[in-house]
Amino acid sequence: MIERISPPGVPAPRGPYSPAVRAGDFIYVSGQVPIDPATGQVVSGDIKLETRQVLNNIKANLEGCGASLADVIKTSVYLTEVKDFAGMNEVYAEFFGVAKPARTTVTVLALPLPGAKVEIDAIAYKAK
Repeated sequence: MIERISPPGVPAPRGPYSPAVRAGDFIYVSGQVPIDPATGQVVSGDIKLETRQVLNNIKANLEGCGASLADVIKTSVYLTEVKDFAGMNEVYAEFFGVAKPARTTVTVLALPLPGAKVEIDAIAYKAK
C-alpha cells in the first residue's frame, strides 16, 4: 500500500510532489529546503541555520508519519558550496547522534529555491 502524506506543520510543497510517501514500512521524505513552515518564508543565513531548519522539516515530516530521525536509514545532502560541508556536518551530527544513517553528500550548482544553500531528503524504515 502506498500513502501520500502531507503532515500538518510542514512546509507546503512548491511543486507537484508529496512531502512524504509511505510504501509499506518505508517512508520517503522529499527534499527539504530551509523554509519555515509557520511563515512559508525562506530561512537564510549561514549554513548551520539553514541546515537546522531543513532537519527540523524532515523531523516534522517523519513525526507526521509516525516515525523519528532514529528511523532514518539513508539521506542525500545537496550543498551549493563545498565550503559549507563542515558547518552542515556539525548540525547534522547534532540531529542524528549515534543513529547515523547512510548518506550521500554532493555539491550542486544551484537548488530550485533561490538562495538556499542546502537541501536534504531522507528514507526511513518504520514497521507499522
